[in-house]
Amino acid sequence: MITSQESRALEKEAEKKGTSVLELMENAGKEVARVLQEKQDLKNKRILIVCYHGNNGGDGFVAANYLADKAEVEVLFVGEEEKLTPLAEQNLRRIEKNTLIQFISLEFVDFHDYDIIIDAMLGTGTKGKLKYPLNTVVDHINGAKAYRLSVDIPTGLDPDKEEQAKSVSADCIVAFHDLKPALSKVKGKTVVVDIGM
Repeated sequence: MITSQESRALEKEAEKKGTSVLELMENAGKEVARVLQEKQDLKNKRILIVCYHGNNGGDGFVAANYLADKAEVEVLFVGEEEKLTPLAEQNLRRIEKNTLIQFISLEFVDFHDYDIIIDAMLGTGTKGKLKYPLNTVVDHINGAKAYRLSVDIPTGLDPDKEEQAKSVSADCIVAFHDLKPALSKVKGKTVVVDIGM
């Protein structure tokens, strides 16, 4: 088990040893894509990747890049551009140039149109109850028939608490480095991957 504070400390340790947070993000997105391909046949599938403006969203942008030539990929960015972390913004700009990736807005998305939904909204920085639009988006994701994969931790869960809050009901969680306390009850759905920390 690893707390969010310990996770951030590991990131800093990795940076000291020469692995940048940008590299960790690249590795995270790559691992998300790899695990999804192991779990699901992506041929002729439609994938929706839902991202917010933090680094978890950045992981989602990277995953979109790795999945774009394997399936039909659309990205729903529900964050605010002016609040993007520098690294998330870097990866957003990168996928904007990828003609295989389509962007869709919240007003026009139908969550029932997708075979797979990747939740890359909130990660280990999550604290407190979800607010709009995240609470609504979580409801839509949970109501969809799609296979649901969450990046590091399902959006809505406080990583350091075991009690469940309103969150994405993931079929698979790709956790980085180690399980967070919030994932103790869903170990069977969780795949722990090494991203270089």
